[in-house]
Amino acid sequence: MTEGKRLQRSSTNRSIAGVCGGIADYYGWDPTLVRVGWIVLTLLGGSGILLYLVMWLVMPKAD
Repeated sequence: MTEGKRLQRSSTNRSIAGVCGGIADYYGWDPTLVRVGWIVLTLLGGSGILLYLVMWLVMPKAD
């Protein structure tokens, strides 16, 4: 039985904890665009920081 894609923190494409790199890998997006979107979300209301911390704790690290 094959296993599908899993949302995991990236171990190779990371700047801080690999959250944005993991999201980009999962959806096939450019990691830079995910990071820019995260910065915009943070600047618009500050929720990006809290969301990043939660994702850091919840997402498993890729092997």
